[in-house]
Amino acid sequence: MSGTPARTAADAATTDVVCLGESMVTFLPSQPGRLADVPSFGRGIGGAESNVACALARAGHKAAWVSRVGADGFGDHLVDTVSGYGVDTSAVRRDPDRPTGIYFRTATDRAADVHEVAYYRAGSAASAMSPANVPYEALLAGRVLHLSGITAALSADCLALLRELTAPRPGRPLVSFDVNHRPGLWRGGDASPRVLLELARGADLVFVGDDEAEEAWGIVGAEAIRAALPQPAVLVVKRGADGATVFSALRPEPRSATAKGADLQPDTVTDVPALRVDVVAPVGAGDAFAAGFLSATLRGLPVRDRARHGHLMAAAALTVPGDLTDPPSRERADHLVALDDAAWGRLRLGPGWTGDDTEVRST
Repeated sequence: MSGTPARTAADAATTDVVCLGESMVTFLPSQPGRLADVPSFGRGIGGAESNVACALARAGHKAAWVSRVGADGFGDHLVDTVSGYGVDTSAVRRDPDRPTGIYFRTATDRAADVHEVAYYRAGSAASAMSPANVPYEALLAGRVLHLSGITAALSADCLALLRELTAPRPGRPLVSFDVNHRPGLWRGGDASPRVLLELARGADLVFVGDDEAEEAWGIVGAEAIRAALPQPAVLVVKRGADGATVFSALRPEPRSATAKGADLQPDTVTDVPALRVDVVAPVGAGDAFAAGFLSATLRGLPVRDRARHGHLMAAAALTVPGDLTDPPSRERADHLVALDDAAWGRLRLGPGWTGDDTEVRST
């Protein structure tokens, strides 16, 4: 990253979060069933990092998405849709030689045996991202740079890019990293999902599910995950319906190239129960959680409130069919986050709950 333009105070003030990663056109089934039996599909978009950018923009933050798409109609659709959420897409590059990725999925739960996803992303424009062709001035112009492990799995050049962006260096923004382990992307080739552990160690804020830590690294339990990842200032271990455990400690934030092990301080451990949700479709919840947590982080809220905002944003995604939805208003979310533990535990959220005029159920 030699020659990278220096970040100025004006640059940092312009954008809250910059998200880097591939987004694809998603084809959503018109009815449940096997892909072989579905007669038609509706068109949407899907991409972990663009999902986060869209959710943050709708929550009132200045968000940008950096990526590469094909010089094709699907690329047009992606850029138009993401920008329609209020996201800055000016740093998205068009590739005349490679296509925009697409995928098809069934309507059933991801955990079900009949769930299918068919990706057509090999050789995509985004898989050609590398340290040589991304606009570093755009990546480093925000308060937070949000990355995910999906990008690392796309190609050797993408992995090299993430290694550069997670390397400690003076003046870098706070680096947020969602492990986002996708087993299908790591089949074959020389790379291993163990590299996600290396990348996470270079970040300031890390999101990881306890299930994916076990699958990718063979590490079981929140405490063991923290032992393997002592470097990030904040580690969020998502435990599904059991909630989230947040390990937070004083660190140089974001870490500079001079940060040493002596800078590490004892953790504060915060367990935050999840909400009960009437799930419509279990897609996009992890990205929404990250967006809610980042939103509250940008606002300087306490750790418990950051995780609660994450749970609320995830509940908004879980109660709609696609990856993206409008979050609750800030006032409504802040009201729910401020509930005492008993009232929080009684909440049950279903479709339509995000509207200000919709009553939230308690049980």
